[in-house]
Amino acid sequence: MGNLVAIVGRPNVGKSTLFNRLTKTRQAIVNEEAGTTRDRQYGKSEWLGREFSVVDTGGWVVNSDDVFEEEIRKQVLMAVDEADLILFVVDVMNGVTDLDMAVANILRRSKKPILLIANKTDNGDLQYNAAEFYSLGLGDPYCISAITGSGTGDMMDLIVSKFKKESAEILDEDIPRFAVVGRPNAGKSSIVNAFIGEDRNIVTEIAGTTRDSIYTRYNKFGFDFYLVDTAGIRKKNKVNEDLEYYSVIRSIRSIENSDVCILMLDATRGIESQDLNIFSLIQKNAKGLVVVVNKWDLVEEKTVKVMKTFENAIRERFAPFVDFPIIFASALTKQRILKVLEEARNVYQNRLTRIPTARLNEEMLPLIEAYPPPSNKGKYIKIKYITQLPNTQVPSFVYFANLPQYVKEPYRRFLENKMREKWNLTGTPINIYIRQK
Repeated sequence: MGNLVAIVGRPNVGKSTLFNRLTKTRQAIVNEEAGTTRDRQYGKSEWLGREFSVVDTGGWVVNSDDVFEEEIRKQVLMAVDEADLILFVVDVMNGVTDLDMAVANILRRSKKPILLIANKTDNGDLQYNAAEFYSLGLGDPYCISAITGSGTGDMMDLIVSKFKKESAEILDEDIPRFAVVGRPNAGKSSIVNAFIGEDRNIVTEIAGTTRDSIYTRYNKFGFDFYLVDTAGIRKKNKVNEDLEYYSVIRSIRSIENSDVCILMLDATRGIESQDLNIFSLIQKNAKGLVVVVNKWDLVEEKTVKVMKTFENAIRERFAPFVDFPIIFASALTKQRILKVLEEARNVYQNRLTRIPTARLNEEMLPLIEAYPPPSNKGKYIKIKYITQLPNTQVPSFVYFANLPQYVKEPYRRFLENKMREKWNLTGTPINIYIRQK
């Protein structure tokens, strides 16, 4: 089980900068204006051989002044609910604010491990200012500077020391793990029940009644797999919150623990930004994908034409990754439910595809010769040899070239598309590396 670390704090204390440092990216949009972070709030971090996920809760909230405090309260509650460890970031330059106090009040009541991070300690003298954060009642403030990186190594040691020892999961490695993910009310629980044929998750009309990853071994109709299921019942008082945002954070664990994700879309609602966020999580984790358009029974015109239009719209929004199955189903009437499992199994098989080196070179080299990479600065790029890397999570191929640095993204996409035409790689991401021969 991966550990999940959540970063909380009021706007402008440097949460995104810290996020970037932890995940070694520049992907969060860092900007001087308060509340500019959006969507890019999930990443992976590694320290001393322990991998963990980082979520910057500030990224998923629509900030308008009147609900500012309310929104921060929600983020913090969410973090308390979902994360294994919470980094509460405060700003040494500004000292303690009312908002910091409000956040601290929620955190003190939680049972989660919390690290109080005093950010922007860019020089030694500022450390003395950090003392006032003892008033938050959360123990020692750890002084760091997310921008320069000072103090972050010690902070990482601390983070890793707080994780519980990994308990070995007693799961059979050779059995595929499927996760059903999607926005609230897209019909995740209903489809799980349709698979299992009993109401094991109590499906209610309240959005967001499921909780925590559990695996269900499923063995019938010739299928054998685990359903990774974030099941369990939400505490009643939390249900009225705006669950839209949180569907993303909620999905993180199921996606990380699965091989193939079954992404549920609601036929009556089309594709929304939330669906795209979950899709991008699946992509970032390089998982297999099956898209299920649920509630097809509610659509008035079920013509082939309507299906085609819908399908094209989905592929357009999810591009450049377009090679995945789309199934129009209904959890309620059980229409095409077995088809969903079949496709998930196929995608799982496709992830395990091994293509012999001889075949790769036979098929691809003539193609590359006919359509070579465009020359760059008068230099011709030659690709001489292709091989598949062993033991990778998804099929990964190395193309050996004389000038790998000149092979650009569009050509890589061209190679990927050609490979998808020749071999069955539907539903699985693939990696193409260009290396010096």
